Amino acid sequence: MKNALEKAKRWVEEELGTAVVSMRQLPGSTSSTLYEMTTIKGVVVLRQLDNQEWLLEEPDVVRHEAMSLQKASTGRLLAPSLIAFDETGEISGLPSILMTKVEGSVELQPADFEKWVEGLATALIGIHGLAVAHFPWQYASYTSRDEVEVPKWTKKQAVWQAAFDQLQSPVPDFKETFIHRDFHPANILWLNGEVSGIVDWPNACLGPAGIDIGHCRVNLALLYGVEVADLFLRAYKKAAGTSFPYDSYWDIVSAFDFLDGPPTVYPGWASFGVTDLTDAMMEERLDAFVGSLF
Repeated sequence: MKNALEKAKRWVEEELGTAVVSMRQLPGSTSSTLYEMTTIKGVVVLRQLDNQEWLLEEPDVVRHEAMSLQKASTGRLLAPSLIAFDETGEISGLPSILMTKVEGSVELQPADFEKWVEGLATALIGIHGLAVAHFPWQYASYTSRDEVEVPKWTKKQAVWQAAFDQLQSPVPDFKETFIHRDFHPANILWLNGEVSGIVDWPNACLGPAGIDIGHCRVNLALLYGVEVADLFLRAYKKAAGTSFPYDSYWDIVSAFDFLDGPPTVYPGWASFGVTDLTDAMMEERLDAFVGSLF
């Protein structure tokens, strides 16, 4: 790892034409390692893909995020700007992406939830409003409909059976748009009470806006409960206008996407101060979320 970091440091210095004077690992990332690197000319962020399982499943993940950042920059979204990328890691030690640093920090304990979810909704609508005619990556569910089943751990078998039955129904019609595909509160930065950045773009693709909403709603339900998930949906609908058609099918898809055995506490949340959650709470809250859909 030390040798990889030394190679990464030299690569960054070559790309920027200046010396790296300090670096520190950033909190929260669980599928890769992020470093804040301070140079004589300013501060940048380096993502190193050290998750071999992810690289085997998606060998193009570095190029994917690089192109996602480029696409996001065309719409002036609050996203980092791409500086350089090394898809294979031959130069930088590990597959790596170098990007600008967006000021701000993750806020998971807001004083005003209503204003907070309004900020989330407005940021997401900005992504969905980006005009993208062509993009190499298309939406696909994280779990195959042929492989999912009603979870054995649930205390609400009938509710999950109803969700399973709806999951097997035809996919609702949707207008294809640019989506983040991993939009949730730990990927949103705040500064002075306003959203300042949207990070973590390796899953962006063309697909249904509803799956971004559903994915965020499940995260909110697990973090805070169904009430906050519903508050976010109302904020999105209000900002998007009455013409926006939302279908709970995407909530159901997102709930099943979270199933790989019983739900557990996402370890990244503790990095941002949320330390009072338990796995038992995750089961109860996911049950409650799915139950709220029927």
